[in-house]
Amino acid sequence: MAQAATLNDAQIKRALRFCQTRKHTVRDCTILLFSLYTGLRAKELAALRIGDVYDAEGKPRTQFTLAAAQTKGGRTRTVFVNRQLTQQLAIYAQSRSTLDAAAALFTSQKGGHFSANTMCQLFLNIYKQCGLSDASSHSGRRTFITRLANKGIGVRVLAALAGHSSIAVTQRYIDVNDAQLANAVELL
Repeated sequence: MAQAATLNDAQIKRALRFCQTRKHTVRDCTILLFSLYTGLRAKELAALRIGDVYDAEGKPRTQFTLAAAQTKGGRTRTVFVNRQLTQQLAIYAQSRSTLDAAAALFTSQKGGHFSANTMCQLFLNIYKQCGLSDASSHSGRRTFITRLANKGIGVRVLAALAGHSSIAVTQRYIDVNDAQLANAVELL
């Protein structure tokens, strides 16, 4: 099976523009940005609860802990939220009808929580409909890891952020392209 595409700026903008045309605009944009800015897996996004991401006053947290049951590896981990995602989460909070901490953060079209599979399908539908046929629910994760690696973040930090127990796994997520190679040799 081929690896999910790593998205460039133009592709991300295209996907976000497409989300603006959908019925659940704010939810879909928030899910897409959550994936790109945290590197969470579809299973982890589907498992999020309002109380994970928002404090008692309804303000977005700057970091939160995923419980072992919410992760692929069955280990707790801390997720850090950057300013851009914090701004999107503030917008998303206004679109939510409940601030019940136990409620699903993202609700499906039917009003219930997403399963890991339905979250994957949401990503596939968005990417396919906006012409990104090689992208999948894992594209946000690959993009997150690759972009941080390109900014010089060490592989151990990347592994911790991604929830990988092995840096070898993390290294497989990092894409290399011709522009990076050309820039690298110019450092000499």
